[in-house]
Amino acid sequence: MQAELRRLQEQLGRALEGEAWHGPSVFETLEGVSAEEAAVHPIAGAHSIWELVLHLCGTYGLVLRRLTGDGSQLTELEDWPPVPAPSTENWINSIRVLKQLNEDLRQALKDFPEERLDQPLVPEAPYTAYTQFVGVTQHNLYHAGQMALLKKALGSDRVLKNGQLGEAT
Repeated sequence: MQAELRRLQEQLGRALEGEAWHGPSVFETLEGVSAEEAAVHPIAGAHSIWELVLHLCGTYGLVLRRLTGDGSQLTELEDWPPVPAPSTENWINSIRVLKQLNEDLRQALKDFPEERLDQPLVPEAPYTAYTQFVGVTQHNLYHAGQMALLKKALGSDRVLKNGQLGEAT
């Protein structure tokens, strides 16, 4: 594997799993978050942590399908899929899917021709392959920051009541 592809693969792993220079990765941010907490909206008008996890899955899916030559955009449902019933099993499955998609993209980089990094993956998207691969990493980190703020809001002096935050009693 060539050096630039190896670096891209490493950054995809660090952004999701850890040892990112900026701070906590997506998975480090998600540590200790329960299914109920992931599904709640602690900040009015903001997405939930779970919604953000599913959104990250959609973005991985977009880049992976572009690698197969499919230039179609994400539908609204693919970009922001509905959160399943908040259960530990569903939450673990959502995280597992995100991890698998990250691994799939990192695996795809092993076989990607380095000379194509400066070319678009598909004609429909004006971005180079390199920009798409780095973009997934940047996208993960952007949303990891949002998740960190949501997680902090969950730990405030408010408590969960029926899937919403209410005042502590």
